[in-house]
Amino acid sequence: MSVALLAGRRPVRTLPAARRSDGKLAERYWALLQEYLAHGGATPLRRGYELGRQALGNDCGVLDIAEAHHLALGRLQARSRPGAQPPPAAGDFFAQCLAPFEMSRRGATEGTTALRHLNEILEGELKRVAHVLHDEAGQLLASVHLALVDVASEFPPPARARFEKVQRLLAQIECELRSLSHEWCPTVLDDLGLLPALEFLAEKVARRTGIKVRVSGAAGERLPGAVEMALYRVAQEALNNAVKHAAARAVWIELQRLPREVVCSVRDDGKGFDADLLPAVRGLGLTGIRERLACLGGSLRLVTRPASGTTIHAAIPLAG
Repeated sequence: MSVALLAGRRPVRTLPAARRSDGKLAERYWALLQEYLAHGGATPLRRGYELGRQALGNDCGVLDIAEAHHLALGRLQARSRPGAQPPPAAGDFFAQCLAPFEMSRRGATEGTTALRHLNEILEGELKRVAHVLHDEAGQLLASVHLALVDVASEFPPPARARFEKVQRLLAQIECELRSLSHEWCPTVLDDLGLLPALEFLAEKVARRTGIKVRVSGAAGERLPGAVEMALYRVAQEALNNAVKHAAARAVWIELQRLPREVVCSVRDDGKGFDADLLPAVRGLGLTGIRERLACLGGSLRLVTRPASGTTIHAAIPLAG
């Protein structure tokens, strides 16, 4: 709704009662508007800005200010001759009252940009750690293997069995580190896309934990890299919660590409929890998931209750 329209370029009509603004806000707005129309100057405009700032602090929205302005225009029209248009200065005052909301919007946009940049930095650090685990730690373990072989050759056969046991443990550690590095830095996500990466992740988690993980969906065209990475991290966190907190035996991951958004749902058959208990929700890492999705204009919906499992729906809008 434009300032020009609200300033009275069309006849003012009464809005539904459900849209009526708070009476105190409307009266304060009316008083300040009259002062500005009568005397002009910067002081009434400054007070209008302060009114908007206070309304924003009281959880009022743009529509509340718009409703107060609408009611004020109705009063002006009632005092004017039939067919008269409200003065243009009324639109200037209305715009000044909206200025705090615009500043808040810009601040939120800047915060979203900064958070997105922070996520990019964190992804870069995860890749670096994953490469260290895969390459440098792998090389060190290979060197330990060779050293053990050399040492074991100097001992009689009965004693070599102990070294072989140590070698098997080292091989297991090496396998686990390699698996973790692939989960943290999924090259298959860059190469093949989200659905193959989710299938790869499910296979790794199932092999490591014994939980049955099933993935369904259609691959379709590649999504933007940031969207694919965000949904991959959502599924990764949900699987981690299912393993550590839910005591789940099976997890289902579904990827849906709709005309205007892409949705990733992760459902487990675990013990669930009371979603009204905020400490429990924070402990599941959902705050980080919400922030990651919010950077892309996405949303998170949680469906859970005790003894009934947990389902996480992550949705991200698609451009165009």
